[in-house]
Amino acid sequence: MDPLKEPPLVTANTVLSILAIDYPAEKVSCYVSDDGAAMLTFEALSETSEFAKKWVPFCKKFNIEPRAPERYFAEKINFLDDKVQPSFVKERRAMKREYEEFRVRINTLVAKSRKVPEEGWTMQDGTPWPGNNVRDHPGMIQVFLGETGGCDMDGKELPRLVYVSREKRPKFNHQKKAGALNALVRVSAVLSNAPFVLNLDYNHCINNSKVVREAMCFMMDPLLGKGASYVQFSQRFDGIASDEQYANQTNGFIDINMKGLDGIQGPTYIGTGCVFRRQALYGFDSPRKKKPPTKTCNCWPKWCCFGCCFMGKRKKKKLKKPKFEITETSHRKVHSESSIVEGKEDETSAHLSNPKFVKKYGQSPIFIASIQLVDGETLKHGNLASQLTEAIHVISCGYEEKTEWGKEVGWIYGSVTEDILTGFKMHCHGWRSIYCTPRRPGFKVSTPRNLSNGLQQVFQWALGSIEIFMSKHCPLWYGYGGGLKWLQRISYINAIVYPWTSIPLVVYCTLPAICLLTGKFIIPELSNAAGMWFVSLFFCIFTTSVLEMRWSGVTVDEWWRNEQFWVIGGVSAHFLAVFLGMFKVLAGVKTNFIVASKVDDKEHSNMFALKWTTLLIIPTTLLVLNIIAVVAGVSYAINNGFESWGPLLGKLLFSLWVILHLYPFLKGMIGRHNRTPTIVLVWAILLASFFSVLWVKIDPFLPKSDGPILEECGLDCN
Repeated sequence: MDPLKEPPLVTANTVLSILAIDYPAEKVSCYVSDDGAAMLTFEALSETSEFAKKWVPFCKKFNIEPRAPERYFAEKINFLDDKVQPSFVKERRAMKREYEEFRVRINTLVAKSRKVPEEGWTMQDGTPWPGNNVRDHPGMIQVFLGETGGCDMDGKELPRLVYVSREKRPKFNHQKKAGALNALVRVSAVLSNAPFVLNLDYNHCINNSKVVREAMCFMMDPLLGKGASYVQFSQRFDGIASDEQYANQTNGFIDINMKGLDGIQGPTYIGTGCVFRRQALYGFDSPRKKKPPTKTCNCWPKWCCFGCCFMGKRKKKKLKKPKFEITETSHRKVHSESSIVEGKEDETSAHLSNPKFVKKYGQSPIFIASIQLVDGETLKHGNLASQLTEAIHVISCGYEEKTEWGKEVGWIYGSVTEDILTGFKMHCHGWRSIYCTPRRPGFKVSTPRNLSNGLQQVFQWALGSIEIFMSKHCPLWYGYGGGLKWLQRISYINAIVYPWTSIPLVVYCTLPAICLLTGKFIIPELSNAAGMWFVSLFFCIFTTSVLEMRWSGVTVDEWWRNEQFWVIGGVSAHFLAVFLGMFKVLAGVKTNFIVASKVDDKEHSNMFALKWTTLLIIPTTLLVLNIIAVVAGVSYAINNGFESWGPLLGKLLFSLWVILHLYPFLKGMIGRHNRTPTIVLVWAILLASFFSVLWVKIDPFLPKSDGPILEECGLDCN
């Protein structure tokens, strides 16, 4: 976590919504990964743990929804509906005052953190903060709540809250978010070892307190539950006015594509709001369907005639409610092929000494032992101090060396979009996934509130797809002979090849200008048969778009903004990601992307606000080029009379259509809040002018001849 880009108050609200979830407290643990080793995050979690002692019982007493205080107190609803307790109004007002004081304390911490002391931060006992050097610090773990962390105001146990910052050392590749997630898998296995894991981003608040129970309905299903690796919830955006929102561009994917995939092998993993089965995270294959029993002895109902076997009724085990762990980079417990039964020390020792487990999972006997446990048992291995010592060991930066972490186990490395890669590997192991869309959305997530930040996010996704496309895990050639279905493979292929469509899209946006500058129309005349095929294809595409709009609830205005964002993202983020991805994979050139900040910037809080980014150069060049072409085409028609206007109209509409799609850039450049450097406009105008003059000079539509020009003399030689 970077507290400057990921505000502590937002993180605190997410943590509070987790701690107040409608699930037995003793079966919930919340792990927060602080990859930036910021003392601000540590202090903010300490304040959050104290406020949770008041907030959690308040939520459960009055069944509050949502259970993130910032969102709850901001909702403009009649909070007296269905509240019959006479003390509710009084307690709500008191809780709101408590939260305002909590906000002030968090904001005070943020203000103090802006000026770092020269000697670095010090803790309350006077010792230096271990994370003063972000790139070189030991692993840190702090348990704030739980069995030994105190109870709430009503004396009831609270879910465990654990702060985790993995070890960082120079010259080690820490694998960014995927590495942090894998570290949390190991820590959670050592400390609580629950069978299921809910993975959340810092700004992904729980909107429905019963979301975990929704997931358990699928995971515990007696018929299909054992083969389910994860339950992916729909992603819903919040905090943006309807006239500013371009985030609805994901509605078609969320409400149509994901539901369609649910009918094949399951939806793709989208990085957050997902409940995992720990067994699937450990790289195990999906359980195979058992063959029907043989009919060798079916002539006798209960026993075989020679006393070889007696078939009695097995004792039914009581169903236990599964334990759960939740983090902002968090994970849960596993079932494996063999289990450690309490009292069987010889069997346990055999597993711990098995070199295959050590090679695959690392040199931690306690962690390897936890893999063998089923049904969420916690491994008993000493007091909390010894558990924390082992937890520190499994998050050391050298623990994953010569193991299969990131290759076959946990979140998979090799792409900045580790979510697609991880879900793909699970499906290749024969697992299926499930898509859950409860009536009340399970989670709400804030989104970048201006176009530039949105493009940074799109660029990250596109770059990750290119990395997967050029790796061994490409769905075109990986996973054959496993459990991946053909239609599921096609869906993954579509998920990693879409950035390549930016190349023809850039050509498409350039061609209208070429038509106007050269006076030639690039579209050939169609025959009747070809025209009918063209009209049919257009009608099919148009009908599909209309149906998607209706199914996903997208209005015409939102659809148009989606079209604009698709063109803008295609000619900027996708186009740049294609080339940078190729350089990164083929030449080993490092590409650093900027994480989009979710902080509310009032000056740039609408869709058309622009901030400086290299992604703006290409679409700005295309915009200027088409404007120049329109001016040139109109000037030519004015100079050549009325007859030249007819052929001009088709070309003019073609170019204006491109300009309308790139209109957000035009509005952003001339807006009063524009911060785009002048050099961007200068480069765009120079490039557009250069290519315009070059094309007119070359003019490939004119016939080329090396011989003398022959003219008709006008004489009749016959």
